[in-house]
Parts: sequence; structure tokens; C-alpha cells
Amino acid sequence: MTTYTNPVLNADWSDPDVLRVGDDFYLTASSFGRAPGLPLLHSRDLVNWTLVGHALERLEPEAEFRTPRHDCGVWAPALRYHDERFWIFWGDPDQGVLQVNAPAVRGPWTRPHLVKAGKGLIDPCPLWDEDTGDAYLVHAWAKSRSGVKNRLTGHRMHPDGTEVLDEGKVIVDGDRIPGWFTLEGPKLYQHDGWFWILAPAGGVETGWQGAFRSRGFFGPYEERIVLEQGDTDVNGPHQGGWVRTGTGEDWFLHFQQRGAYGRVVHLQPMRWGSDGWPVIGDEGTPVAEHEAPGLPPQPPAAPAADDDFPGGRFGRQWGWTANPRDGWATQHSGDGLRLTCVRSADAHDLRRLPNILTQRLPGTPSAVEVELTLHGEEPGARAGLAVLGDAFGWIGLQRGSDGAVHVVHRFAEAVAERERDADHPRLAPEGRVRLRIEIGAGARCRFFYDTGQDPRPSGPVFSATPWRWVGALLGLFAVAPAGTGHAGAATFTRFRIDSL
Repeated sequence: MTTYTNPVLNADWSDPDVLRVGDDFYLTASSFGRAPGLPLLHSRDLVNWTLVGHALERLEPEAEFRTPRHDCGVWAPALRYHDERFWIFWGDPDQGVLQVNAPAVRGPWTRPHLVKAGKGLIDPCPLWDEDTGDAYLVHAWAKSRSGVKNRLTGHRMHPDGTEVLDEGKVIVDGDRIPGWFTLEGPKLYQHDGWFWILAPAGGVETGWQGAFRSRGFFGPYEERIVLEQGDTDVNGPHQGGWVRTGTGEDWFLHFQQRGAYGRVVHLQPMRWGSDGWPVIGDEGTPVAEHEAPGLPPQPPAAPAADDDFPGGRFGRQWGWTANPRDGWATQHSGDGLRLTCVRSADAHDLRRLPNILTQRLPGTPSAVEVELTLHGEEPGARAGLAVLGDAFGWIGLQRGSDGAVHVVHRFAEAVAERERDADHPRLAPEGRVRLRIEIGAGARCRFFYDTGQDPRPSGPVFSATPWRWVGALLGLFAVAPAGTGHAGAATFTRFRIDSL
């Protein structure tokens, strides 16, 4: 591989931050209200990435994440290595700044520790000054919780990362910079005798990447725009992290907002100009293709998507829409994901269900397939394959009041409070079906089913939509109407995503 093409992660790996330890590169991203959270990706060349685990098994407080809170939870983490430990700081907009740490990237990770309590504290990043022993923390603000935005607050921090040591000071006020708004996502570094803050502004769809520098942490800072769209098709290129390879090359990883596909990750070359400021991309605009980093060649790799669910276990690429509970998925001796038909008064609206197993929507045209068998005799029990966002659509099986199993296809608009049929139900005599969703350009989805007589289309085209901050998700679920007693289960086998 002599060149690479952006995006290097073509799915919703939102608000990425990157770190090098030795010859290895690590990346984490926002996970919002899904569990497990804080995904951990690994690479040797900054282009080919695999998912190796998560740093947050469950969201806390536990009770607050028993039901879906799609846009809450883990916002814009910062990944650092200090004192022979990995550290991740993030902002929960309803709680404050939290951190976890571990001796190795695969753990064991500590439970979340609240570093600074408060509403609207987001996008924190720590810095340990290895020369002086001092530690610092910078964070941004969410106006929805605090009434404040467009500014960065700095603190001295205890070197053990457990607490801030002062009341904080606004070290960059975006309102005082002509034309700047929605300043957020700061990443804090030291370089060449300066404190540097790399921070985006202007909003996720239309904004730019800024750089700030000062001789002292608390300022004053001078600023410059170092990456913007220009005449490229990469809208709002910003919010990410700088990393230097072992050979001294500088690179910058950032996201691009792509509607239902979420925030995909781009890799930009970076250098330090003669005036001491960073130059990112092609003289400040994003590159679509570029010479690969000067690192040992690696085989092509990407985060896993396919799954045979050996022994009923699912891969790292999956996450629940809230903290999981015992009994949702059952391990067994064969292959296949066995999901319990969880009883719920919200069975009519997938957006409210915590027991949906999800993974990211692929960013290129793809076909998603899975085989489904519905077990049990409970009328109204159902299971299926879904595309989830502010609007959702799903296709699957449902047990009728007459005991028969039908293929059903349902959807809900963003403003709808419950689902309705997207096509007429059809009999599935064996209680089995092969489901398929073809995701074309613009995340336009076509649904198909196969009960043994070749795939057949179902319903009109459905355009996937994001959640507010989260890209659309693929989901597998099993649910039943409210009531008592066991409502049966469903088995999913051979989950596959293939390019179209």
C-alpha cells in the first residue's frame, strides 16, 4: 500500500481521539448511550483499524441508563498514556467530567470516576507536563445543559487524575474571536515550548478545525484556522487528534458528518510550518487520497461486521441501546444468537427498547442479511432486523393470535409515536425467514425476505435517518407485548454485510 483513500473508518466512529504507544496506535470514540461504551481500536499504520475492546462495560449511574438515552452518556473522549497507564476522559453532559484508566488497552479498566461534577461539561482533555509534574484539564460547554457554549475552561488537575484543583478559568472565549461559534472538542498538547489546543468550531456539518497556542496553559492564546472544507466535498472537517509516528511523521485524524452514516473518520497529513503553526491536509484543506504513512506495511483490515454468534455469543462490534440485563441473550452449545422475546409496553416503538443489539451502519452501499427463526407460541411475539434512528424500519417475524407466524415489515417516521405496516403481512409457514436490507446511496434502504422461494422485495424505500448526534444503527431484536410469563425467543444465524 503506497497510498490510502479517505475515510479510513467509513462508519460512525464519532469524535475520534488517537494515541501512539510504541509501534501501536489506538483510537477511541464517542459511544453515547450504548453499552458497552468507549470502543478501543488498534492499528499499526493509521489506515487499517480493528476493534479490540471497550473501556466501559456499563454506563453509570446504572439506573439512569436502564432505558435508552441515545444522545446522552459518553461524549467526545480523550485518550492518553501517562505513568504507564492508559487514560480516557470524557464528558457526560448531565454529570460532568469522568475518567477510567488501565495498565493495558485491553484492561482491566477502572470503574468511572467523577473528576469534576457539573451540568454541560463536555469534551475534556487532560495534559501531564512531564517536565514540571503539573497536570491540567481543559473542557468545553454544552449550552443545552449549562446555558453556556463557545468557550473553553482550563483547570489545574491533581496529578493522579482524580480531581481539579481550582475553580477553573475561561482560557479561550470564542465570542471574542470574530466569526467563531460553537467552539468545542479541545485536545491539549505541548510542542516546541508552547501549550497547544486543537479545537473545532462552526458546527459539525459546516465548521473548521482551529489551533490555539500560548506559552502558559492559562493563556493568553492566539488562534488560527488550520483545516477547512475549501473546494473539497468534505464538509465540516474537524474534531480529532494529532499523533506523531515513531519515525517523526505528524498526522491528524478527524471526523466528517455524513447524515445517517454518522461521523466517519479521515486521516490527514500534518506538518509544522516555518512559522511554528500546524499545516493539516493539503495546505489546510482535506485530502481524499494521499501517500500512506511511512510505517511497515500491514494487511487490509477493518472493524468486524459479520457474525456467526458461536455458542450464542456476539462479537465486539455489537452493543445494546442501554445497559443490558441478564437473560436477554442466552448462550448455548451451537451457533446463533438466541434473544429472549422481552416483554415491554413499548413493543410498538423500537426507539424506546433497551434490548436491541446494534452495530454501526456501513458507510458504503451494502447488503445486510441474517436468518431468523421465531420460537414460542405467545401471540404478538416478534423479532427482526432493523435500521434505527429518529425514524426506523424493520422486517421480521411475528406470531399471530391464530398461532401462525407472519413476515411483517414496519416503520415509524421521526414524528410518529408508534410503528405501522410498511407492507402487508405474509405467512411464514416454517417460522423461519432470511432477511435482507440493501442500503444504497444516501442510506436509502430496500427490504427483502425469503421464506424458501427466493428473495422478494417488501414495501417502499426507507431513507435511514440519524439520531440527533448518532448515526443510524443496524439492530437485531426480540420483543413481546406486556404481560406475564416467558414469551419465547428468537434465533438469528449467519449475520453478513456485503458490499453492493
